[in-house]
Amino acid sequence: MAGIWEVLTALLVGFLILDFGKLLWSSRRYPPGPLPLPFIGGLWQIGTKFSMDTFPKLRKKYGDIYTIWLWRKPIVVISGFHAMKESVINHSQDFADRPLSSFIFKIGNGKGISTSNGHNWRQQRRFTLTALRTLGVGKKDMESKIEQVTHRLVETFAHTKGQPIDPLPFVTSSVCNVICLLTLGYCFSPEDTKFQMILEDVSNFTKFGGSAFLLLNDLFPWLMEHLPGPHQKIQESMEKGFLSIKEEAEKHSQDLAQRQPKDFLDLYLLEIEKKHSEPNSTFDDGNMTQSILELFFAGTETTASFLQWALFLMVVYPDIQDKVYKEMETVLGSCDSVCYEDQWKLPYTHAVLQEILRLKYVLLFSVPRQTVTNVNTCGLFIPKGTFILMDLYSVLHDPKQWERPEEFNPNHFLDKDGNFMKRKEFVPFGAGARFCIGETLARMESFLFFTNLLRTFKLQRPEGTEEPSQEALIGVILHPQPFKLCAVPRSGHPKIS
Repeated sequence: MAGIWEVLTALLVGFLILDFGKLLWSSRRYPPGPLPLPFIGGLWQIGTKFSMDTFPKLRKKYGDIYTIWLWRKPIVVISGFHAMKESVINHSQDFADRPLSSFIFKIGNGKGISTSNGHNWRQQRRFTLTALRTLGVGKKDMESKIEQVTHRLVETFAHTKGQPIDPLPFVTSSVCNVICLLTLGYCFSPEDTKFQMILEDVSNFTKFGGSAFLLLNDLFPWLMEHLPGPHQKIQESMEKGFLSIKEEAEKHSQDLAQRQPKDFLDLYLLEIEKKHSEPNSTFDDGNMTQSILELFFAGTETTASFLQWALFLMVVYPDIQDKVYKEMETVLGSCDSVCYEDQWKLPYTHAVLQEILRLKYVLLFSVPRQTVTNVNTCGLFIPKGTFILMDLYSVLHDPKQWERPEEFNPNHFLDKDGNFMKRKEFVPFGAGARFCIGETLARMESFLFFTNLLRTFKLQRPEGTEEPSQEALIGVILHPQPFKLCAVPRSGHPKIS
């Protein structure tokens, strides 16, 4: 019996040595990084708990471009504005692919925008950008729809009568309803069971994206397929989502020929009909449902988290909140409503919103990319097919670009005369070929929700409570620690009189 154990031990040691040798040989082709060990790769240097200083420590030790190994999978991290500009911006098409694990491919079928590559991705992305412009994103048409939701949010805050509330559920519902208006043409009431299911599915999908289960599905797909866990629930949610959108498509189709298209679903149905005879067309039910689900998943939690941070920081910095309010009152006067174009008349308010997004960037890291070809950048070689992570937090906190990167300082976006100043280093929506297509919509929502709330209410910390921590909750989406605020109506405001 002892002899068997000796043989098994020798085999295991031999396997580990062989695996270690393969890892060392493979790592020679990639940028430097933590020494990859069998099974754990370079995770030994990261530790069991990820924190906001994990990437900065690795960057300091290995440089702006480095490699982390997850067992045999190399992940190249690009940090800082200079490295990002030299790679993802100047060679954007070389970094245009999306890495599609077996699980991501399974739930997305290689369709949609975020979970596809090549011809399918190009056609779907081009159509979506055109459709968003057609629906008035960035213009008055979309602004009037966002205003509908904004008024509801203001009324919801008013009903609290200045009592302590957690703003996140109200904000998340409002942001999700904007996506509903954009894609389906109508809003839900917050109590609607179907709407609650949508919110739950979006939340579960986001949490899953930051969990170990996604990594396990990527490393051991053959095993995870037969094990219970949240990955099974995500698949069920996606299937329900597909069925729900197909039902909506059937309703939209009934009278579409007799009316003007009013939402993204209408436009997509017309595109399917228009391109059905083209041999290379990718417009079908699968791409339609996947694209709409992606708009929900990508557009809800991110914007909701930003608005949560915005309200949080206005409570923590009441002097800045007062300056924003005074600027709006001075510039807008008795005008009851705020419009998106007013941001250019409100340089300080505009700068505050930019600074919130810079300081409290809502993503732990950008959506991964993959190299389309072999790339030489910043004196380093990155092979074709490499998994790429852009550390956008490092770009937005780069001490070489920002005067006081760890402070909440709206002056980062103001010149010496107090005029708003654009910054090329400000890239919270990504850069290159895969920049976020929802940037304009997110900016509209953020500005209109933020200004209407601050014109109507003074946001305060509940009496007797301590100042909340500014440390983010770690996840794919970075939310502030749970907090409550009091939305105290400003005297004589017409919206709540």
